[in-house]
Amino acid sequence: MKRSEIKRRPLSDTALSGLEADSKEYRELDSNGLYFRVKPDGQKSWQLRYKKPDGKWSWLGLGGYPEVSGSLARQKAAELRADASAGKNPMATKKARTAVAIEAANDTFEVLAREWHASRVTSWDAGTAKRVMGALERHVFPEFGKRQYTGILSMEWMELLRGLERQGILEQMSRVRAYCKDVYDLARVTGRAVNNPLDGVHKFLSSGKPENYAHVSAEELPALLRAIRSYPHAKDVQLGLRLLTLLSVRPSELREAEWSEFDFDKKLWTVPVERKGRKKGREHLVPLCRQAIEALTELRVITGAYALLFPGRSDRTKPRSDTVFLMALRRLGYEGRQTGHGFRHIASTTLNEHGFSADHIEAQLSHKAPGVRGIYNKAQYLEQRTTMMQWYGDFLDGLEGGQVIQGAFGKRA
Repeated sequence: MKRSEIKRRPLSDTALSGLEADSKEYRELDSNGLYFRVKPDGQKSWQLRYKKPDGKWSWLGLGGYPEVSGSLARQKAAELRADASAGKNPMATKKARTAVAIEAANDTFEVLAREWHASRVTSWDAGTAKRVMGALERHVFPEFGKRQYTGILSMEWMELLRGLERQGILEQMSRVRAYCKDVYDLARVTGRAVNNPLDGVHKFLSSGKPENYAHVSAEELPALLRAIRSYPHAKDVQLGLRLLTLLSVRPSELREAEWSEFDFDKKLWTVPVERKGRKKGREHLVPLCRQAIEALTELRVITGAYALLFPGRSDRTKPRSDTVFLMALRRLGYEGRQTGHGFRHIASTTLNEHGFSADHIEAQLSHKAPGVRGIYNKAQYLEQRTTMMQWYGDFLDGLEGGQVIQGAFGKRA
């Protein structure tokens, strides 16, 4: 748009965005001493022409366009004109307002949370540090990240956490609450907050303990398996649900898995120690039954071009949402009846009832035995678990197809 084509003032949004650069810098009046400056290189900004206390006229920059919109520039200009009318120096009051804005920006929950994370990161392994920040970025920052942390009320935290509770991610909810409470403790002990708004909130939330993970009964399992097989939405999610039923791993371990961890020749998945939230210990070996290999092969056609088995839709370098499998089960009509973690309960119960060794089952679930025995028993029973999990894959196929497999299979495993 040429300067000569301007038809009204204040300048419209169309005029602001469309004004073309000229061979020389120029200013166009917007309103009441507020001007829109256009440089030869196309840069645009706002300037206010005002009279200083000594009676001389001067210019004061109000920011670049489009970062500072027309409405915001007019608001800033009105505040500075009021300062000038009151005998104040607009330059000084502008600096004071900028200082206040910077201070407010540094008092946000996100800034405080990142400071807390940096203070704790040396005591965590890389995987834990990534998961903690990921949880805050996913569940807290969108809601409270830009808010001043001293202004967020206990009832607001309660509502946020109850929202996670309603999603069924109880363990994640419990962890997020603990992280945020710790963030406020940092502010309190450093003299930047008097109270912690998360104190006592846990009393009115679900505990998030494993027993809260719902799972169907043995009688309902065949119908659930058939429902998963016919899941009508995203194919990768359907395959993810099938892998959860076959492998008995934690949903987070599968959701964050990378293709480089799988050895299809050895039929083995190696879950890194970092994935399990530990600094010490060893990686977890997961034998892959024939059915799991088939599901992974099908999944690799869909996501094999990426590092992750389940890459996010907007950012392929990050895994899908931690509610992806839970939401899929809800769509199948199993809300409150089955969770991703609940497949581990089903596998444990089924394998125990069919006579398999408790040591082999606990090793498959990556559970550590309590007490001294857990310290000294490092066996992974890979050969026995390979046989056991192939039996389990066949067993689930039999249930899905309406057949029942029985027998004392623990003797062979």
